[in-house]
Amino acid sequence: MNSKEMIQFLKRNGFVEIKGGKGSHRRLKNFATSKVTEVPCHSKELGKILEKVILKEAGLK
Repeated sequence: MNSKEMIQFLKRNGFVEIKGGKGSHRRLKNFATSKVTEVPCHSKELGKILEKVILKEAGLK
């Protein structure tokens, strides 16, 4: 999964982009659960461990 796919997945699960991501990172928040996570934006695939960390922060796994 790359960054674009991860961001789309999070948006389908109630997350919206918010201000505050540093550098080439996007910050997303789910206002229903108050969960916040950051996704690095680059063209390469995200590592499996990073995918798990992002999903855990988002409360989706």
